[in-house]
Amino acid sequence: MAASQIPSMLSASELGQPEPAAAASESTGPPVEARHRMSTRNRLLFFLTAWLIVLMPFLFWWNTWFGRHLSDKQLSEFLNDQKHPRHIQHALVQLGERLSVHDLSAVRWYPDLIRLAAYPVEEVRNTDAWVMGQDTTQAGFHAALLKMLDDPSPMVRGNSALSLVRFGDAAGRLEIVALLEPREITAPVTGRVIGTDHAGTAIHQGGLVAKIQNGPQVTEVRSPISGRIRTLSVATGADVLEGAEVASVDPGAEQVWEALRALYLVGQPDDVPAIRVYQRDLPEIPDRVRQQAVLTEQAIRNRAERQP
Repeated sequence: MAASQIPSMLSASELGQPEPAAAASESTGPPVEARHRMSTRNRLLFFLTAWLIVLMPFLFWWNTWFGRHLSDKQLSEFLNDQKHPRHIQHALVQLGERLSVHDLSAVRWYPDLIRLAAYPVEEVRNTDAWVMGQDTTQAGFHAALLKMLDDPSPMVRGNSALSLVRFGDAAGRLEIVALLEPREITAPVTGRVIGTDHAGTAIHQGGLVAKIQNGPQVTEVRSPISGRIRTLSVATGADVLEGAEVASVDPGAEQVWEALRALYLVGQPDDVPAIRVYQRDLPEIPDRVRQQAVLTEQAIRNRAERQP
């Protein structure tokens, strides 16, 4: 019988080979030490550390997630929480959801919405402007939104203008057109650039664009909008003067889409050049944005033709 045909059930000794146990017993190496077992205390510390690693991100997410349901009592508390602006934002988002389904229970907090239009934190005013656009029956909301067109923040002005369109008011049309245009970012101080991001990088509102050092003080230059860094006008190590351009940022697709939808209703022929930019077949322009730009220009031209 050929060697390749020897049945597999034969033992090692029958094949003329040493038994594994015997081979092990004949080994002249040092004895294998018993595996060290972790003490109960160390095991508890290990599992506690692992649990905290999982728990801490969850708690952070839970406390910052605006989708977490708030009771009526929590809504009132959060709207008046002066120490935690994100609590105010959380409550505003919840109110916006109630208004979107015409929940009449939200009426009791309308005075808070008008009050928060002048809140010192930009993100709160920005969210508030969006929420007030959910109920176009309130004259108080309309008046507050008109005042917010003079807000120092371009995003607050833009959101206020978008909400005013829901009221049939085109007073903020130019602010809506501005939402389609790149945003120039200037140096808030004179100093030396000690770090920058890169052109073409996606960035969120408040994202870091550059750092400028003036003596011992370091000033962070942040983007006022979400989008993509279009150009960088400074390099690391260069000196920059206060007010000089540091970068420009193209607006994000969501902002552009909302602006185009609003201009579909209130846009004028002068707005067409800014709209046509988004009709180009480019990878960074989503299909829905491109299609909306075409529809918006058509709507503007149709209105112009109907006007005497």
